Amino acid sequence: MNIGMRRGTSRAIAAVVLTAGLGGAGTLATTPEPAQASTAEVALSVGAAAEAPAAKPVDCRRVKCVALTFDDGPGKYTDALLRTLAAYDARATFFVVGQNVAAYPGALRRTYAAGHEIGNHSWSHPDLTRLSAASVRSQFSRTDQAIKAAIGIRPKLVRPPYGAFDTTVRRQAGRPVVMWSVDTLDWRYRNSARVARKAVKAVRPGSVILFHDIHPTTVRAIPKVLKALSKRGYRFVTVSRLFGGSPPRLVYSRG
Repeated sequence: MNIGMRRGTSRAIAAVVLTAGLGGAGTLATTPEPAQASTAEVALSVGAAAEAPAAKPVDCRRVKCVALTFDDGPGKYTDALLRTLAAYDARATFFVVGQNVAAYPGALRRTYAAGHEIGNHSWSHPDLTRLSAASVRSQFSRTDQAIKAAIGIRPKLVRPPYGAFDTTVRRQAGRPVVMWSVDTLDWRYRNSARVARKAVKAVRPGSVILFHDIHPTTVRAIPKVLKALSKRGYRFVTVSRLFGGSPPRLVYSRG
């Protein structure tokens, strides 16, 4: 599913450029994890996440950086993706859906503990521009609550489903809205080789690449992406690190 931008989309930030083509969601992963963690297990896991070793400092003004972003999880393929990212000492940003956080809290804890950044991608993945302000606020707040229950923090970034937003959505988000500069269209083309080729061909220093970790074909594409871009000297960082810790209110970078 692919939705075009609404007329109300803000163009207020001159330093960032709107890119054409918005990604879709595909099918959300809803099958829960086999077993729910006990209260003690949750506390231990959140504690481990808070003490997780930080990634080696990266100055993206001096080296080539790229931000890999993954939407719509967590899901049953997230752990396999985490193993691949760890093998390349790569950090990424995961924009998670609240319903899936509730179904896979352990996967989210493992993602955060591995040093990845967590962003809010709404509770049930609707087109937020079709909702009232109160409903948009609820979509974000319910997801914030689920994330905080799992890992103890409120996410500092938001990505609206389908990339669809307007002034109301931005106001209710209350934090940077993160889009992308490279859309792999992995939700449409479930072909690992094609996804990898698109990502590698289109990337530039400072790119923000859109993937969806609910698709096994995407997860299988990531080793090829990491290998190819590593050979070209890229470092894999979170969105916040890409912008020196302070992303603009609207991230619309052109790679």
